[in-house]
Amino acid sequence: MAPLIVVLFVGIAIACAGWSWLEERQRREALAALARSLGMHFTPGNDGGHDDEYSLFEVFHGGNERSAHNTLRGHIELFGGSCVVVMGDFRYVFSSGKSRQTFHFSYLIVHPPWSSATLLVRPEGPSDKLLGALGFDDIDFESAEFSRKFHVQSNDKRFAYDVLHPRMMEFLLATRPLMFELEGGALCVSDGERLWTQAAFRAQMDFVRRFGELWPRHLVKDQVS
Repeated sequence: MAPLIVVLFVGIAIACAGWSWLEERQRREALAALARSLGMHFTPGNDGGHDDEYSLFEVFHGGNERSAHNTLRGHIELFGGSCVVVMGDFRYVFSSGKSRQTFHFSYLIVHPPWSSATLLVRPEGPSDKLLGALGFDDIDFESAEFSRKFHVQSNDKRFAYDVLHPRMMEFLLATRPLMFELEGGALCVSDGERLWTQAAFRAQMDFVRRFGELWPRHLVKDQVS
């Protein structure tokens, strides 16, 4: 009986490995097709420079053995100019004792043609409410609904108020975007939790386009590098 159980477990392990390989292959093919349709370059393997360039973003801080892969690179017209776009999948491992879990999620990074202050906007969570009760408040706005729905941080409150003007707040309340962060001259969009389909990548690019259309034009003038 014991040998049969071993054979059964080995068979299950092989089947799982085969299914995982097939899923990864199908995802690479789907993202390669997306890159071709957008006129972007696709690199399926590990992006060795990602951690050095983008580890400043909060979404890439978690776990160990961090790596970016299935990377698409190209340019799109945003904020009144041609912007470098980098998007793809990210992987990290969280270990605790003998437990080991691997997490995957997708992201979109855009390099606007000017520098800016830092800005983090994400859906308000239970931990934010707890920290608020302890006196660690984020930036509040005239719109009570927006302040309830979103957690906002910036190293320049005036900048945050300029960017998140009434029309921008209405747009964000209507679209309920994922977390986005301006840091180091780039804008990163991701929830840090799930992989995106082709349609989801396109939807996030559309969100950034619409976000850019509402970007205050005086900031474009004042903050050119």
